[in-house]
Amino acid sequence: MFCRYFCFFSLCLFLLTQRRCSLGHIPNLHGSDTTSLPGFENLTVGYNKYLRPYFGGEPVQIAMSLDIASISSISESDMDYTATIYLRQRWTDPRLVFHGNKSFTLDARLVELLWVPDTYIVESKKSFLHDVTVGNRLIRLFSNGTILYALRITTTVACNMDLSKYPMDTQTCRLQLESWGYDENDVIFTWLRGNDSVHGIEKLRLSQYTVERYYTLVSKSQQETGSYPRLILQFELRRNVLYFILETYVPSTLLVMLSWVSFWITLDSVPARTCIGVTTVLSMTTLMIGSRSSLSKTNCFIKAIDVYLGICFSFIFGALVEYAVAHYSSSQKCAAKAPEEGPANELTKEMEEVNITNILHSSITSYKRKISFTSVEISSDNVNCSDLTMKTHEKIKCVLRNKMHRIIGYFTIQNPSNVDHYSKLLFPLFFMVVNVFYWAYYLYF
Repeated sequence: MFCRYFCFFSLCLFLLTQRRCSLGHIPNLHGSDTTSLPGFENLTVGYNKYLRPYFGGEPVQIAMSLDIASISSISESDMDYTATIYLRQRWTDPRLVFHGNKSFTLDARLVELLWVPDTYIVESKKSFLHDVTVGNRLIRLFSNGTILYALRITTTVACNMDLSKYPMDTQTCRLQLESWGYDENDVIFTWLRGNDSVHGIEKLRLSQYTVERYYTLVSKSQQETGSYPRLILQFELRRNVLYFILETYVPSTLLVMLSWVSFWITLDSVPARTCIGVTTVLSMTTLMIGSRSSLSKTNCFIKAIDVYLGICFSFIFGALVEYAVAHYSSSQKCAAKAPEEGPANELTKEMEEVNITNILHSSITSYKRKISFTSVEISSDNVNCSDLTMKTHEKIKCVLRNKMHRIIGYFTIQNPSNVDHYSKLLFPLFFMVVNVFYWAYYLYF
């Protein structure tokens, strides 16, 4: 039995020797290939990825830089923007120092073996790391232990917007980077080269906005668990107003001017003036609804465009009301003339009979007194309140009655055609004055 096992072991050893000879020499794992990349054995020998560099000592300084590849959308309804960025982080890990002055780009999957900062994007609603065709990450190791860690990220970040001056507004948005778990005693965030650490943002071409300026800030986030380092990229976006001028402001202004055409049409042309007034009112209403539907979730704001559309609607509605007032006054005046003609003829006949009777039966003095009394009684609306025989309360009533007649007389339209005449001048003048104040306020204040 023992001889059988000994023969089998000898046969296996012989076959193994023959296989080594046929494959050639196997390189030494600790030979030149490994010594050309010294320090890599530390990833498996004595390296703990769960402990930061300088653990228990000074904080790790992490320098960052950004490339803004694109800002694909800016939503006023959701108050956020979506951007694709290249985030680069640099720090030094003395446990990975090796001799030489070379740098080596490693497979991105080796990041699982290294300690990396726990950086996150503040106020991010959703983010993802690109993974076509592989995960878009880069690891580069330098001889002094410096590590470059780069990521390609698409993120949707909240941006609080003030839409009170929409569409002549300028919005300020931020991209904030912060450490999630390490406070300022463990890590320190810095921009690599200040404002020059951010690239690409000045070359962006957005559909509705223009990047006015941007700058970087270094801040701290004070929370209950400690003070955490934070880097801030702040940029200002100015909205391009030309689109809204052509889309909303010009049509609404033309509708207001169209409503003024009715002032040149006679009061007797009821269908023509009514058609212009109603059509412009309905068209303006449709324009207002369309403007607000594009920003349905921001209707709590009273925006600049809403103010202008409200002004235009007021002028259009005022032109319609002006015709109603002028036409009503004209019809009242025509109705008042018709019944006045009949009593005037009867009164003339009665006066002639009275005059003949008085000539025959009275003196000339009594005739004049009666005529004078009759004319005062018929034609005078105002009663003489200075009569000494009147009581005090009667005098007060008399004075108030006379003042009311005067006030009503001020607002009584004697010539309805003058309403259109004055409207031709006052409506355009007031509209121009309101426009001057509107554009001056929203553009310069």
